[in-house]
Amino acid sequence: MTSGGGEPRRWCAEHSADRLDQYVATVTGVSRSQVQRLIRAGAVLVNGEVARPSAAVRTGDEIEARLPTAADDVIRPEPVPLRVVYESADVIVVDKPAGILVHPAGNVRSGTLVNAILYHYPEVATVGPVGRQGVVHRLDKDTSGLLIFARSSNGLRLMQEQFRKHEVAKTYLALLVGELNPAAGVIDAPVGRHPFERQRMAVVRQGGRPARTQYRVLEVFPGYCYVQAHPLTGRTHQLRVHFAAVGHPVAGDPVYGDGRGELGLKRQFLHAHALQFRDPGGAMVAVQSPLPEDLSEVLSSLRSSSAGEG
Repeated sequence: MTSGGGEPRRWCAEHSADRLDQYVATVTGVSRSQVQRLIRAGAVLVNGEVARPSAAVRTGDEIEARLPTAADDVIRPEPVPLRVVYESADVIVVDKPAGILVHPAGNVRSGTLVNAILYHYPEVATVGPVGRQGVVHRLDKDTSGLLIFARSSNGLRLMQEQFRKHEVAKTYLALLVGELNPAAGVIDAPVGRHPFERQRMAVVRQGGRPARTQYRVLEVFPGYCYVQAHPLTGRTHQLRVHFAAVGHPVAGDPVYGDGRGELGLKRQFLHAHALQFRDPGGAMVAVQSPLPEDLSEVLSSLRSSSAGEG
């Protein structure tokens, strides 16, 4: 590989893309024009081979890029507290609080889970692209719950493969506006970028990616229902988009619902409650995260009000 001036980074593509240059620029934060120059110089390989800037990227492609590292681009380790619920030689599972980003984005370069992971697990510094070291999957900033990080390059590759094959079982708990009917089922609707508001996702019949969500209503309250949800695919904002599309947005959702004012919620009532997967070392792992206090208090209040009305 021709040198691009920095350490080589290797990762598996989490999703497909029409163009290699655009994909690498999005993932790494390096400008597209600079990425194009690096690709033409042979500093970016796809599955071990030199490619064109216009080459398509397929899910699972192995990308290797030698990118220049400026001082401002370094993601610094920071002693951000971590609640680790499982760890092995290859993976770490953390219980993410609401209000924290998974990885640096835009002008936010500190205070993220990646900054914390690099502090507590320095070996992760060379696992995956800069700024997303160790990241296997993501949660929205204001969604709490379980998140897997890779501790080794082998762990990253094998965990991304499990997600790609839909072999990781994910369980979420959510409070929805209104009452879902039927009380159990599957929402099957493709998800893609909103045609006019590009920062949002939407159910898109043409050009959307297949998306399926299994759900079950656990409790019903006046004006709300508490549900367990299993995303059978892993699209951006999938649960929030699917429930809003059927007329029952997540309570407190400022983007796909009515906002943050209801029930005193300061964020969407959505929690990544459980994960089941195979550790790259071979063991089956099942972990759970209890409902955090802010959401638990809302649920208790609804139960009390419902009992009082009864």
